[in-house]
Amino acid sequence: MGQHFFITIAGNIGVGKSTLVRLLADRLNWAPVFEAVTENPFLADFYQEMGRWSFPSQIFFLSRRLQQHYELLQQNRPIIQDRSVYEDAEIFARNLYLQGLMSEREWATYFDLYRTLITLLRPPHLIIYLQAELPVLQRRIEQRGRDYEQTIDSTYLAQLNSLYEDWVKNFTLSPVLTINTNNLDYVQYETHLDLIWQRIEERLRGKDVLVL
Repeated sequence: MGQHFFITIAGNIGVGKSTLVRLLADRLNWAPVFEAVTENPFLADFYQEMGRWSFPSQIFFLSRRLQQHYELLQQNRPIIQDRSVYEDAEIFARNLYLQGLMSEREWATYFDLYRTLITLLRPPHLIIYLQAELPVLQRRIEQRGRDYEQTIDSTYLAQLNSLYEDWVKNFTLSPVLTINTNNLDYVQYETHLDLIWQRIEERLRGKDVLVL
């Protein structure tokens, strides 16, 4: 694979993106690029008062994503990225707007910036979309124990899942491999990680969708 080859792991909150990025990066000696969740100074406030903090929180993520993209292009080895700029806008910001938690003016400003940004970005060679049902997401969120995530409403998570499904069906900038993770535990079982990497290689050769 070329030195600038990169893939992105996509999916809802709690689905296991960061864990899979770390495990695959360690296994393959790829450079991991993680989402700037803990750096976001607005995130804890956002989960307490979404309408007040949605716009600055999303702008922070968008700016960090641009910085990340520039940095990953400087790498001299393959990249595996935790969440894409497309999800920030098409899933999370759009959902906030649809729920009335981002105003029309804020959404228009944000989305215009996003559309300009993606014209400058080279898309990933492959996006891996991790699926999970709502109860599975809730269990995983509880298990990882981030305080600010424990109050996330189930309706919010369900709406994100719906938007993810629509986004994946219509996304054309990169090939997409869909992996249902309801019955996967790639932390406990290395064979599950083996299977995922096998399917990634297959998809890069032209396969379509993995459902376990």
